[in-house]
Amino acid sequence: MKAMYYDAFERMPEIRTLPDPVPTENGVVVKVEATGLCRSDWHGWMGHDPDIRLPHVPGHELAGTIAAAGRGVLRYRIGDRVTVPFVSGCGRCFECRSGNSQVCEAQFQPGFTHWGSFAEYVAIDFADQNLVRLPESMDFATAASLGCRFATSFRAVVDQARVQGGEWVAVHGCGGVGLSAIMIAAALGANPIAIDISAEKLDLARKLGAVAAIDGRVTQDVASAVREITRGGAHVSLDALGSPVTCFNSISNLRRRGRHVQVGLMLAEHATPQIPMAQVIGHELEIYGSHGMQAWRYDAMLAMITSGKLNPRQLIGREISLDEAVPALAAMDRAIDLGISVITRF
Repeated sequence: MKAMYYDAFERMPEIRTLPDPVPTENGVVVKVEATGLCRSDWHGWMGHDPDIRLPHVPGHELAGTIAAAGRGVLRYRIGDRVTVPFVSGCGRCFECRSGNSQVCEAQFQPGFTHWGSFAEYVAIDFADQNLVRLPESMDFATAASLGCRFATSFRAVVDQARVQGGEWVAVHGCGGVGLSAIMIAAALGANPIAIDISAEKLDLARKLGAVAAIDGRVTQDVASAVREITRGGAHVSLDALGSPVTCFNSISNLRRRGRHVQVGLMLAEHATPQIPMAQVIGHELEIYGSHGMQAWRYDAMLAMITSGKLNPRQLIGREISLDEAVPALAAMDRAIDLGISVITRF
């Protein structure tokens, strides 16, 4: 198979021909039709993820058709159109049995713990527990865009933050995660506020449902600006970027008993950000993480998409080839693209 490959962190990846994967007894091999390019892939390439063992094939947001299946797979067959959460569960541990495979004790992550989807084929373990069957009406590029950013945002907004209609929701960072959160919060009847340092991204955020926008380049005190717009602070705030500044602002701009959700990864030198703990205690704030979404929860998200309440296709900025993805991956820390880049040509 053709695949993106690197054998050293921070060294430019190459496109190589590698052996096709073989399914495990309870796994499948998916022919990749589309796979999203995500900042998490950049973190992995930089060496920020301890689960990656070199050499490596990245990629974790994927959609395609089943090309081969192990003898133990019961619910799926060759030719099925599928996607998979980027955090997949073993199906046997306590967390999986309680319905929380997104924090599985032995989680399987294509593109991190195993070779990923920047390739023509990818192997997926524990298929019956983790695969999600796609609606026939959904194209593969849209399905791939759900795998990490959109699904993670859906869980962050709907399940972790418990957003309700009429609430103010501040979203710090308008990349793929932030724009997804804004769209989902607006669909729930909430009032999203977009915060970013890009005027173009803020304009797109408004088109996706943001009722207000704050440009961090010209606003000296972002938290005060949010409190002024909301007359007291956001009910919910999400750090969709993952930096000490956005994390601090997201907690600081909450009203009393507000809920902060950390969605953006905090790795390397950003792993231990400063938190206004006196405010957390005195205002009884709630702080949550959001790490992917269980396969069984995809039904609720897919129902909102097929009904027209959500349109993740609007978040796709461009479709690129596997060759074009090499320089795009290396430049993700300084990318200014609007929307999500999806690999659709191999």
